[in-house]
Amino acid sequence: MARVVKCVKMGEELEGLDFVPFPGELGKKVFENVSKEAWKQWLAQQTILINEYRLSSLDPKARTFLQEEMQKFLFNDQDIDMPEEFKAI
Repeated sequence: MARVVKCVKMGEELEGLDFVPFPGELGKKVFENVSKEAWKQWLAQQTILINEYRLSSLDPKARTFLQEEMQKFLFNDQDIDMPEEFKAI
């Protein structure tokens, strides 16, 4: 049986992630509070940010930026800093 979480992004009980997505407290928080669907949505947004801003996973500033944007997207229901081409008109 799938693990179910009360997803903070979607506002309902949905299937949870199968594993902690990355180490640390933030990874644990995501695992306990974010559904697979919300995580999938974040990964799509993250891909756009990485490609458009040409971010490197080796750059600590890029990792910090992505973590901040992820927290806004998943936990604070805030708009994330999308490139100008992707902003709603």
